[in-house]
Amino acid sequence: MPDTTTQTNTDVVLIGAGIMSATLGLILKELQPDIKIQIFERLDIAAAESSDAWNNAGTGHSAFCELNYTPEKEDGSIDPKKAISIAESFEVSRQFWAYLVEQKKVPSPENFIKRVPHLSFVWGDKNVAYLKKRFETLQQNNLFKEMVFTTDYSQMEEWMPLVMEGRKESDSFAATTMPIGTDVNFGELTRSIFNYLGTLDGVSLHFNHEVKKLKQQDDKSWRIKITDLARGEKKKINTKFVFIGAGGGSLPLLEKADVPEGKGYGGFPVSGQWLKCINPEVIAKHKAKVYGKASVGAPPMSVPHIDSRMINGEKQLLFGPFAGFSTRFLKNGSYSDLPLSIKTDNIIPMIAAGIKNIPLTKYLIEQVRQSPKDRINALREYVPSARSKDWVLERAGQRVQVIKKDEKEGGVLEFGTEVITTADGSLAVLLGASPGASTAVSIMVDLVGRCFKEKLNTPEWQEKIKEMIPSYGQTLNDKPELLNEIREKTASVLKLK
Repeated sequence: MPDTTTQTNTDVVLIGAGIMSATLGLILKELQPDIKIQIFERLDIAAAESSDAWNNAGTGHSAFCELNYTPEKEDGSIDPKKAISIAESFEVSRQFWAYLVEQKKVPSPENFIKRVPHLSFVWGDKNVAYLKKRFETLQQNNLFKEMVFTTDYSQMEEWMPLVMEGRKESDSFAATTMPIGTDVNFGELTRSIFNYLGTLDGVSLHFNHEVKKLKQQDDKSWRIKITDLARGEKKKINTKFVFIGAGGGSLPLLEKADVPEGKGYGGFPVSGQWLKCINPEVIAKHKAKVYGKASVGAPPMSVPHIDSRMINGEKQLLFGPFAGFSTRFLKNGSYSDLPLSIKTDNIIPMIAAGIKNIPLTKYLIEQVRQSPKDRINALREYVPSARSKDWVLERAGQRVQVIKKDEKEGGVLEFGTEVITTADGSLAVLLGASPGASTAVSIMVDLVGRCFKEKLNTPEWQEKIKEMIPSYGQTLNDKPELLNEIREKTASVLKLK
């Protein structure tokens, strides 16, 4: 039988139609308008996995309220480094999104971003002392100057009436708020970017297409074998650069690429569920994102929060997420994903990481065994007046935490995002989860710096990237006047006043 496989050439292949590929594709197209890009997505719609509004926290992770980004050290002091880094990154995202809105490359910002206060809330003397120390530490940084701390019951009632309803005024509580917090619908934003990209010459977006193989050629280009799932047709693409941003699907593709930089990586999947409020009166009472402290052993994606959201034009109220364990790497994945990901080069790191993370395993087992009553009881720690009839269980996203080799430990479990690039810059792979989408712009700009270094240093690319991100190359935390100017500008353009 004759080979009916179609073959094409392109400059860039993006695997996965989520926020990361959308961001990278648009940055590259802005920097080099004649670049040819092909995007391949296994599902029939963009942003259906981690970027979908129901599958992530949508917090606009800026480290304003997430307590796991400010750990307490052994000496009792607070380490703010991660919080500062994430807050800086989110300011970069806001600048890029404002550029897209100003240039009319995406529709009205109200479709994907809203202003919602970010609160941290704790109870008990020990936690109150921690939150006060955290506030005092963060307040020394310009990024967090607007944060307000209180132990005043009436003030907390004003900030979050639903959370304070039914609590004793004599008990020990504390809260912080950042009024400039946001809620971001990353699914809507992702689809808006792809809709724009699809109008440009040299960009092709293919849904229902699954990447089966990828192999580097002698000339350092990549040959990718793809199946059109709808038609059963096979395709081959030759490209100079590949980005794998397929969420939980990235690890299996990294293994197929068979590059030295990918050896020793494994994945630990964690699933999630929300309690979703279905009572409009209760939903209307809450107008903030309120984060608490995670349980011992909980992964970062499981920090409990009672969360006011805008999803598909409707106000929603969620609590959770409740973590669980599944061997799937994607919400629409296969139960064989985890077993098939175990290879000779990563089995030792995976075993070592598993042994060292017994508390996480115990936590996940407890979460899986929770009854509906257990989940409502957990909700009542944040909403004392909650009634089970007002809440339903909603399946959330699937995340794969990174496991990698470590010379001392054998293997370590990472909870952040990690970009792996080959030495020649022809392949980049994004692994991991939190804070993910909120820092996508920073991650992708850094990736461009690694993989397109020579071009990025040209005057043309430098001028363009500073047009998209005015603070490029500077740290806003050290420049209060520039920070205020940029926040004012982006708030105005994104209609966050």
